[in-house]
Amino acid sequence: MNETRNDIGNAAGNKAAGPAGNGTGEHGGYEVATIMGALYGDGFTALKGAFSREWVQRLREDIDMLFAEAQRQPGGALPRGPNRFYVEIHPERLRGFVDIVTHPWVVAVCEAILGPDYKVVEAGFDVPGPGALHQPWHRDFPTPEATLVGRRLNSLAFNITTVDVTEDMGPFEIAPGTQWDDLAGGHPMFPAQDLWPRYQARAQRKLAQMGDISARSALTIHRGTANHSDKSRPVFVLGVDAPDGTNADKHDLQVTRGYWDSLPEEVRRHLSCRVVDRLEPIVQEHAIEGLLKGVDEPSMGGSMGG
Repeated sequence: MNETRNDIGNAAGNKAAGPAGNGTGEHGGYEVATIMGALYGDGFTALKGAFSREWVQRLREDIDMLFAEAQRQPGGALPRGPNRFYVEIHPERLRGFVDIVTHPWVVAVCEAILGPDYKVVEAGFDVPGPGALHQPWHRDFPTPEATLVGRRLNSLAFNITTVDVTEDMGPFEIAPGTQWDDLAGGHPMFPAQDLWPRYQARAQRKLAQMGDISARSALTIHRGTANHSDKSRPVFVLGVDAPDGTNADKHDLQVTRGYWDSLPEEVRRHLSCRVVDRLEPIVQEHAIEGLLKGVDEPSMGGSMGG
């Protein structure tokens, strides 16, 4: 297996010298061409050290609390394979939510790829626990016509790890460039097993560290790998759509009226959510049947390197 291993991937957050809007192809000090090249090329980009370790520790505290609550609530934690869960959350339950959506790099990436009227449609987290198996290679939803025909990305997923990821913790793997793969004739999200060698040959394993943030097309073929450690690897997920994206249909972003009123106007403008008097339990809608069983290593074929 030809596997590339790195801390978090190609950090396409190269900071430019001048301010945004000066006619040099920059946004918020970040090069638009570098951002677009990474996401339209590999389908993945990242910024190392976007947040302090202390900030990430608070994020982990909030996620641990919310995960415990979700496990007590029927249907609160959605299984994504053996000992692997996804939980959608209310933004105001996360102390650092505004820090995330207003981070200059996040804003620059969203506007470069999705345009100025992008919408935040999802806030949640994944928890691959000890004993989690390899996931089958997959994308998170079927490819929309805008991408398959128009060759345009209209959604992004941002991830923030809450731990320093090591080889034995079930690192995320991605097959660069495969956001453009046409799976017509088969399952729209899960490539047939005879295609898996293509993804294994291209696989990059992401060993993100606390403080790093990444952005990817959720259409790029990827998987979580087996967690052989005795530690969980919680990771925050932020989903963002272009105006023609439809991923909001899978989620139920809610904020209370008081929280909504407290948000800066620039944040409110980009939130696709319900404003409610009282937060309601989130009914998890985005179940992915093909991820429930996981994959044993011997059946994967080839050298897994994990």
